[in-house]
Amino acid sequence: MNLDRKLAILADAAKYDASCASSGGERRDSLGGRGIGSTDGGAGICHSYAPDGRCISLLKILLTNFCTYECLYCVNRASSNVPRARFSVDEVVQLTLDFYRRNCIEGLFLSSGIIQSPDYTMEQVVEVARVLREEHDFRGYIHLKTIPEASAELLARAGRYADRLSINVELPSQAGLDALAPEKNAAAIRRSMARLRVHIDDAKDAAKPAAPTAQPGLPPRRAPAPRFAPAGQSTQMIIGADASDDRTLLTVSAGLYGAYRLRRVYYSAFSPIPDAARALPLKAPPLVREHRLYQADWLMRYYGFEHDEIVPAGGEHAGMLSLDVDPKLAWALAHPERFPIDLNRAPRELLLRVPGLGVKSVDRLLAARRVRRLRHADLAALRLPLKKILPFVLLADHRPHRSLDAASGLTQHLRPVPTQGSLFAEV
Repeated sequence: MNLDRKLAILADAAKYDASCASSGGERRDSLGGRGIGSTDGGAGICHSYAPDGRCISLLKILLTNFCTYECLYCVNRASSNVPRARFSVDEVVQLTLDFYRRNCIEGLFLSSGIIQSPDYTMEQVVEVARVLREEHDFRGYIHLKTIPEASAELLARAGRYADRLSINVELPSQAGLDALAPEKNAAAIRRSMARLRVHIDDAKDAAKPAAPTAQPGLPPRRAPAPRFAPAGQSTQMIIGADASDDRTLLTVSAGLYGAYRLRRVYYSAFSPIPDAARALPLKAPPLVREHRLYQADWLMRYYGFEHDEIVPAGGEHAGMLSLDVDPKLAWALAHPERFPIDLNRAPRELLLRVPGLGVKSVDRLLAARRVRRLRHADLAALRLPLKKILPFVLLADHRPHRSLDAASGLTQHLRPVPTQGSLFAEV
C-alpha cells in the first residue's frame, strides 16, 4: 500500500479523537539554525477548520487502525469491516517533517490501535517521538495518546519526548466500560493518570529556583529542569454511547481535574458507526449537548462553579443540561434570589455569575469601576451582550424592569435566535 493511501485511511481513522489541541506547550523555535519546527503558532502555520468549528493544526493520525480490542463504539474495533493500514516509525517521522516544511502543521498528534500488546504498541508510539526529538531535533508540538495498560517505564519515556500526554477514560463508569469496552479497566486508567501526575509534578518541582547562591548580587541558581509533558495531560469522554447523564459526566470530570490536575477533559458526541452493535444507540446525541458540556466545564474551571450546582438534580430534566440556553443563564434563571447584582459593588466571584459576562470583561469592569461608577454606556462600550446582561444587574443608571420569573417570559426573551455559528458563541 502506498503512503498516500495509508495516510488517507489513518487520518480518517483518527478523526473521532477530539483531544488534539496544542495549548499549554512550552515555547520552542528553530531560531539560530538549531533544530526544526516551532510550537509558536505564528506566521507560516496554516490552520484548517473542521465542519463543527474545531481548529486543526496538527498532523492527526493513527500509527495503525489494526486493533485487538473490541470497543463497540469504535470504528476500528477488531470486528469492524474497515480498510486497515499501518505506518512504520520512519513513515510517521517523514510525514511529520514534510508537512511541517510545507507549513501545514505545527506538530503531531499520534494515537494507535492496539497491536500485539499494549507495551509493543506504546513502544512504537514512543519511538516516533524519540526519533523526531533526538535524531531530527524537532521542536514542534507532540501529543501522544498513551495506553493505560502499558508499563510505567514506557509512560515515563513518553513524557520525556511529548508536550502533552492523554489517556482516554472513554466512559464515566466501569459498568459502561464492561458493557461497551470489555478490555478496558477504569482503575488501570486512573493508575496511569496518577503516575503521569507524579512525573509532571516532579518535573515542575525540579525546575523551581534553587537556594540563593553564596555570592551576593547573583540570581538564584536554577536546578536542571527535567522535561516531562510540559503541557500536562488530558482525557476524553464519549457522550451518548451509554445512559450516563450530564450530571454524572461533570461529576467525573470534576474528580479528574481535582485528583490528576488534567489540563482538559474533552467531550465527544457519539457518532453512529458502520456495523454497529445492538448495545449502541441508533443515532447520535444532539451536537448542542456536547457544546453545553464544554460550557459547563468552562464554568467549573474558570468561573468558580461547583459541578453539582450546574446541572439540576430534580425536576423534569433532572441530571441534564438545558439544550435551549447555556448553563450559566440556566443557573441564573433558576436562582432569582441571587439577582440583580450591583456591578459597582459586587466582588469578582459574583460578577462571574452574571450571564453574558466573561472573565476578561469582568476584569475590565473591575478596573473601570476603580475610577468611576459603571453605567449602561460602559457595558455598551465593551460591546457586551446587553440583552443578556441587563436583566441581572444594577448600574448607576439602570435597574431591571423585568422580574426574574420564568412565568414572565424572561426565559423566552433571553433564548438565543438559532444561527449557523450559535453553537460556538461565547457564554
